[in-house]
Amino acid sequence: MQKIKAAIVKFFGTNCENETKEALETVGFDCCIINSNDKNLDNYDLIVLPGGFSYGDYISCGRIAKFTPVIKSIIENLKKRKLFILGICNGFQILSEAGLVKGALLENIGGRFICDDVELEFMGKKFKLPIANHQGRYYIDDFEKLKDYELIKYAVNPNASSYDIAGLYDKNKHILALMPHPERNMITPFKPQNGRIIFEFIKDTIEKEFYGII
Repeated sequence: MQKIKAAIVKFFGTNCENETKEALETVGFDCCIINSNDKNLDNYDLIVLPGGFSYGDYISCGRIAKFTPVIKSIIENLKKRKLFILGICNGFQILSEAGLVKGALLENIGGRFICDDVELEFMGKKFKLPIANHQGRYYIDDFEKLKDYELIKYAVNPNASSYDIAGLYDKNKHILALMPHPERNMITPFKPQNGRIIFEFIKDTIEKEFYGII
């Protein structure tokens, strides 16, 4: 099988696209960086919305980015074919604003920007990843709305996110959104490469669900 093709979307204000590309290539993806005005996503199995401050977080995080051509194309592609979407930090905020995942991202308690390593649990695995956000407090009014999601949860909640939620995986649409940065725990020699847990999960899911490789 050829390498799985992934596109990382660069918005005005994105600042994690290069680290994300390098991290994905480390686990075997064939990656390129595309512009938010790009509409043709036919050649990709994975679309990544990376971290940063799209459009300077003007008005609110992700609120402008959701109107870009690439987001409209993602929505249309999800209706007609299998496509995996990953949103990291600002990417999570964009997915939330676009209605592609349930819930909202609100300002952290006390208005604090939080930059720290946090312990997480996902699919039975416990590991640490860094967070860096100001509007990273996940909120949802009814836990029942998350019945179709696997949850990424904080071991110790840093910002009063609802139900200790750090991220969501929509099992039906293959959309994974998380506030922590897996790409920042992949290329340093001083920390374990915990980001592999996220990226290899995506790779394995695409191979199995899209191509039937067991």
